[in-house]
Amino acid sequence: MENRDNPGRVVLIGAGPGAADLLTVRAVRALALADVVVHDGLVGADVMALVPPAARLVSVAKRRARHTMQQEDIGQLLVREALAGHTVVRLKGGDPFIFGRGGEEVEACNAGGVPVEVIPGVSAALGGAAAAQMPLTHRDHASIVSFVAGECRGLAEQNWVGLAGKGRTLVIYMGVSGADRIAEKLIGDGLAPDTPVAVLERATLPTMRVLRSLLADLGGLVTREAVQSPALIVVGDVARLGADSAISETLKALPCPVS
Repeated sequence: MENRDNPGRVVLIGAGPGAADLLTVRAVRALALADVVVHDGLVGADVMALVPPAARLVSVAKRRARHTMQQEDIGQLLVREALAGHTVVRLKGGDPFIFGRGGEEVEACNAGGVPVEVIPGVSAALGGAAAAQMPLTHRDHASIVSFVAGECRGLAEQNWVGLAGKGRTLVIYMGVSGADRIAEKLIGDGLAPDTPVAVLERATLPTMRVLRSLLADLGGLVTREAVQSPALIVVGDVARLGADSAISETLKALPCPVS
């Protein structure tokens, strides 16, 4: 039911790649005002701990081949709750506008006549690379970086030529389950089999792993190491750079000022 005396609003918040202290100050302030929090499955427990106790939680977690709620229904939910007079926070892993379907949710709010704000988050690629001390661009290695979704429909028909190679970095989201096919596609599109690759698992969290190999071995690496989502695949010379074993201890030592 619409509440004309107390109009609500929707705030799309990027929860970042995992660590709660990577939330922006604006995000923490907005979250504190939430009446309803609609959250996805990539938002970690430390971030969820910042939700006000009185706020109502609605999970719309998506997993491979299993969606709790369809995207169109999520948009309708946001509009309905806002029209009822609530401040609705849509809490999304990473950044809402990088493979987060934030654009579709903004369109739904605009169509429903609901005020909407977007608060960016640290995208998984940026957060993960920083935690691994792996620069995605570097004067000696790469002046171009591209982001792609590894679970997009029609992967075989997509043209990835030029996205990776000399002087370029390719970061693949949602690519763990299709690592073999991704490697075959990149090699088939002309990339050398010995191109360096890295897998960043559970980016920015104390249990983060940085795994390295070559493109031809990408699928084997994922299988041997039993890599689980969320994880990113980095392809290019920069995959050789950064930290390995010291990373978890460093992250464990960092205080979380927003908890």
